[in-house]
Amino acid sequence: MFDFLPDTTRLAQIFAQATAPTFFLGAVAGFVSLMASRLSGVMERARALNAIAEDDHARVHLKSDLERLRRRARFLNSGILAALRGGLCSTLLLAVLFVTEFIGLKYAYGAGLLFVIATGFLGFALFRFAQEARISLSEIDEQQ
Repeated sequence: MFDFLPDTTRLAQIFAQATAPTFFLGAVAGFVSLMASRLSGVMERARALNAIAEDDHARVHLKSDLERLRRRARFLNSGILAALRGGLCSTLLLAVLFVTEFIGLKYAYGAGLLFVIATGFLGFALFRFAQEARISLSEIDEQQ
């Protein structure tokens, strides 16, 4: 029969095992916040450029930067979604750790696989962030 009431030693072991996924989840949250902030700035800049009238000959050339801003927004959006998927895997990992410990099942392969998947998603998000950072600075950004 399943032992649904773990003793304090077993509970301490569960919490110790949950430390790494919890820190991972915190890192994902911070990273998503950073990318969302950058995406907000990109979208504000795109809106400002789209608001330039076609007959404003002194500033209409700034609209040529819209395609670069769209690429940045796509990279950031893709990175945010990947990081969130990694966060979901980490959250699922935490649930698996607790549920399987409470009912006494073995979870080593499943937990390891979930952590590898979560890390893969976060790695892809970092790659997208690097792509966005590479194209983020331009001389045209300094102009209004």
